[in-house]
Amino acid sequence: MECAALTFQQSTPIQVKLHGLKDAQKRKKQLEDRCKLEESIGTAAQTWNQEILPNWSTMCTSRRVRDLWWQGVPPSVRGKVWSLAVGNELNITHELFNICLARAKEKWKTMPAPASETESEDAGLSDRESSLELIKLDISRTFPNSASFSRSGGPYYDMLHSILGAYTCYRPDVGYVQGMSFIAAVLILNLDTADAFIAFANLLNKPCQMAFFRVDHSLMLTYFAAFEVFFEENLPKLFAHFKKNNLTPDIYLIDWIFTLYSKSLPLDLACRVWDVFCRDGEEFLFRTALGLLRLYQEVLTRMDFIHMAQFLTRLPDLVPAEPLFQHIAAIHMTSRNRKWAQVLQALQKDQERGSPVLKR
Repeated sequence: MECAALTFQQSTPIQVKLHGLKDAQKRKKQLEDRCKLEESIGTAAQTWNQEILPNWSTMCTSRRVRDLWWQGVPPSVRGKVWSLAVGNELNITHELFNICLARAKEKWKTMPAPASETESEDAGLSDRESSLELIKLDISRTFPNSASFSRSGGPYYDMLHSILGAYTCYRPDVGYVQGMSFIAAVLILNLDTADAFIAFANLLNKPCQMAFFRVDHSLMLTYFAAFEVFFEENLPKLFAHFKKNNLTPDIYLIDWIFTLYSKSLPLDLACRVWDVFCRDGEEFLFRTALGLLRLYQEVLTRMDFIHMAQFLTRLPDLVPAEPLFQHIAAIHMTSRNRKWAQVLQALQKDQERGSPVLKR
């Protein structure tokens, strides 16, 4: 017993030393990886600034640029790239933004203070333009783990308030809808206020976003039906499991599409999804959804309805970026020689003829 105790006492310092050495090696490796990442981002930013952006119209569709794009746009040029990729079909100027903002400020001045948050929310939902009041409540709920948008001193609170208020006056037929604040917030983190507003209005004007924010039920169902075509094509086993458990796309897709993943994914990863979404359009939103399902399919196939719904509506805090993009890359957006836009168009025609929306 004494020998055993002695041996244990003698080996403990060695074990501690080895453990400390492993920790030091791990920290060194992490530091090296971080330095490599920062160096590659710096090199990529230089390429975007010096070669791609000055020659945007001729280079943006080249294979080399598309490959760089897929790897993630460097944060220092992200806002510029997004603006160029989204475009400005609405021809919104800085002056128009200022006019809409001035109109929103006038409305805020004449708006009576609500007695409670509930009363304010009711007012916002009952009338599109009075949803200006709902904006104030929603801003503080945007990225709640960050103080950037808090009412008490958040550096971006006023910018977010301005963009959402101006948009409500620019499009009173749409008004403010919960979820918009996350999209505007991501743009604010990458662009100045007026340019963020221009990108915001143009993004929301895309058919998919307009269908969801205007709650066009028939068009939303068509998008869900198109999504299920590619879901069954790419992930037949998981698709059958979802069908067996009656888990429909609206349960998890609505939140993902409403906020363009900015609420569901870590912000850095959401921005990388936005990079390719700005390039490829709505198709990439649904391809990302299939990539997420593919990433977690082994876990999901062992779950029942409740646990699947809970998992998908609150994804893990740390979704791994590279594995997710590998799974997205493995998704094929072709079904029976038809691409996304063709499938969607065919389903829309079926619906117009009165055929079941899920008919393929």
